[in-house]
Amino acid sequence: PVRFVMDHQIFRIPVLSFIFRTGRAIPIAPAREDPDALARAHDQIAKALEEGDLICIFPEGKITYDGQLSPFRPGVKRIVDRTPVPVVPLALRGLWGSFFSRHEGPAMTKWSRIAKRIYSRISLVAGPPVAAGEVTPEGLQTVVLELRGDSL
Repeated sequence: PVRFVMDHQIFRIPVLSFIFRTGRAIPIAPAREDPDALARAHDQIAKALEEGDLICIFPEGKITYDGQLSPFRPGVKRIVDRTPVPVVPLALRGLWGSFFSRHEGPAMTKWSRIAKRIYSRISLVAGPPVAAGEVTPEGLQTVVLELRGDSL
């Protein structure tokens, strides 16, 4: 199974929390907000990887405001340093302007334009696996930008 790592505040949204818990998503918080939640997340991620689950994490840590990737944070490197596994870089193409982006306002709002935005064509592109010892935030970001058809 694939386990998604997501912001703890989104994870706690009452109606959605049930869905996230059912899907076994892993809530994560920045150390400055909740260091215990961050430690729990890293423990859950390590356990999931050891059990053979796949972990999906968005290493920039937030939804873009302008369609450009934010710098990748060091979390993926910390994860593979603790539990060495290959990392498969994934890129979402066509997300900007969709219902799930912040194009024209907050993500997942603007209900009057839902049909136009929810039917946007989005694709997922996978790159070759990167060995745990070769993982760096900058290296992963370069690969993801190439997969998206962008460059630094």
